[in-house]
Amino acid sequence: MQSNLQHIDPILYPILEQVSDPEIPVLSIMDMGVVRSATISDKKEVKLQITPTYSGCPAMDVIGDDIKTILNKAGYNAHIELVLAPAWTTDWITPKGRKALETYGIAAPLEANADKEVLLNGKRMVKCTNCKSQNTRLVSQFGSTACKAQFQCNDCLEPFDYFKCLK
Repeated sequence: MQSNLQHIDPILYPILEQVSDPEIPVLSIMDMGVVRSATISDKKEVKLQITPTYSGCPAMDVIGDDIKTILNKAGYNAHIELVLAPAWTTDWITPKGRKALETYGIAAPLEANADKEVLLNGKRMVKCTNCKSQNTRLVSQFGSTACKAQFQCNDCLEPFDYFKCLK
């Protein structure tokens, strides 16, 4: 798992952890890995770089507004830069974030090769978030958002989303 972090001022980390991903509210933007850097200048100015999960992600405006609001409440003025390269990857989701996804009912992304086997060849490698069975089937390559696929467990019959691997 690679890291996307260039530099996050330790003072800012707990503040930024309070900003949730609007599409997956159990994940902070820090757990999602969209914050690339966050530094404080002498005048309480914070410069942040964020990377969208994909270039057309509609949540980035909301995330930017949420960052500005929470930093303003903490006494900072935020300047946000959208950074597209390198592109965001599911490798940047933290272990804590992956666990939060599973608890919330979204299967965490597999590695790239396994992801292709699951989505293109019907391999049974995605665990049900309810009963943990691998006896699952792909229902649709697209779930509630383009970055997720819809699955159903053949044992407990529960539907669930799978967060696709993006690299």
